[in-house]
Amino acid sequence: MFQLRRISILLAWALTAAPSAWAELQATGEPPAAKQGWKAETVAQGVRQPWGIAWLGEGRALVTSKQGTLHLLNGKKFEDVALEGMPKVFTGGQGGLLDIVLHPQDADKPNPRVYMTVSTGTNDANRTTLVRGVFDGKRVTGIQTLFKVATDKSGGQHFGSRLLWLPDGTLLMSVADGGNPPLRIGDRLAREQAQNLATHQGSILRLTEDGKPAPGNPLAAKGALPEIWSYGHRNVQGLALDPVSGRVWATEHGPYGGDELNLVVAGGNYGWPLQSYGADYKTHEPVGQHEVPGMLNPSVAWVPSPAPSGLAVYTGDKIAAWRGSIFSGGLAAKDIRRIAVDANGKVTGQDRLAIGARVRDVRQGPDGYLYALTDEDNGRLLRIVAQ
Repeated sequence: MFQLRRISILLAWALTAAPSAWAELQATGEPPAAKQGWKAETVAQGVRQPWGIAWLGEGRALVTSKQGTLHLLNGKKFEDVALEGMPKVFTGGQGGLLDIVLHPQDADKPNPRVYMTVSTGTNDANRTTLVRGVFDGKRVTGIQTLFKVATDKSGGQHFGSRLLWLPDGTLLMSVADGGNPPLRIGDRLAREQAQNLATHQGSILRLTEDGKPAPGNPLAAKGALPEIWSYGHRNVQGLALDPVSGRVWATEHGPYGGDELNLVVAGGNYGWPLQSYGADYKTHEPVGQHEVPGMLNPSVAWVPSPAPSGLAVYTGDKIAAWRGSIFSGGLAAKDIRRIAVDANGKVTGQDRLAIGARVRDVRQGPDGYLYALTDEDNGRLLRIVAQ
């Protein structure tokens, strides 16, 4: 009864949306249809709450654990990787060791530079942090902090955080809004900071390889912090580049319903919390409006929430019909959403791969297969193959 009431409140509100937004809105209370013709194979398991994966080649990969540890996929098993010089990881709530990427120039090198996002601090004062070290085959050494969110927050909610290299050699890093009401940062609710260009909360940052503000960030001339690339985000947990079109896609958690897939552009304002398809957790009343002039609408708004995490644009050849589709992992939905887009970046349809476990990350491997990490105590790396 409670779930039906939740869906009816959100659906009634969503039906008032502008036709342009409604075209891609999934607010029926039902998930997309199940996709057939595939199966998931377990490659390896044994990492507690894996969060992100970075491929090394030759069947190896580095996998982060939310618990603050790093692991090497070596064949069909995971091996522990020491982190020398790592700042103390805050693992409360949603915090922990989060995303991981290799420097794009080091993909084929024996000692690649490794970049990771991590929550640091204490329950009373914490923030999302970017670190870098060198993987020597057994450990990550020389870890140094490159960037820290300027304003501390409290509690264990909403850190983000995904990493994505752009073709120009700059690095995108997502930072979440900091938490739900009644949590405050400074003189306002944490979620209201997503519209405050004097803070990093609720934004996607564009950085140099050394964690400095990338030149040409479009909002600096408006008085924004120089790292900010886009803003008005709630909690981005998926970032992916379409290497063919150059488009950047992001998925983010809405509040009570209203998760989003966004086509992210430099300088864009994605509306949170003034614009949203979600509702307040406590009151179940809509947060903001469904369309605000000057703010960008999502390409997809999911009601109810799949809790998207991990994102990939598939360019492989193992399942040719999927080439060009976007794949989004779902924590609450325990699935992977396949989102078809046309040449203009318009969403044309969706279906789902039912995994049966919380999906934390989705990536394409160097072998052309699609892979997924499950958020479990005995977390698994899955390979998606044709059936």
